[in-house]
Amino acid sequence: MPNHKIHSKKELQDYRRALRKNLTPSEAFLWKYLKSRQLSNRKFQRQHSIGYYIVDFYCAAEKLVIELDGEVHNNPKAQEYDEKRTRYLESLGYKVIRFENKMVFDFLPSVFGRNTE
Repeated sequence: MPNHKIHSKKELQDYRRALRKNLTPSEAFLWKYLKSRQLSNRKFQRQHSIGYYIVDFYCAAEKLVIELDGEVHNNPKAQEYDEKRTRYLESLGYKVIRFENKMVFDFLPSVFGRNTE
């Protein structure tokens, strides 16, 4: 089987960079914890591309993808796209976990044993 590069495609570099500079509030909040390896000392990347999809957060060691969903993901077309994308990632052996934005703010501090107040 040919070894095709599926990570960090060069043609998506500028778009990934723009997404990193413009994180949503929930992405920025979660990134504060993930970038300092507070989740079992695992290293995460943000706005990482796998194939032609850009995932919110990616842990290579665990083949783990974390996606944060805002209101736009309640749209049937967006849900269909999300399902297609998840199937693709899972077909490559990735575990995809999705959270609603609200869950990040409501539950993340207790997950990491922190009080955000």
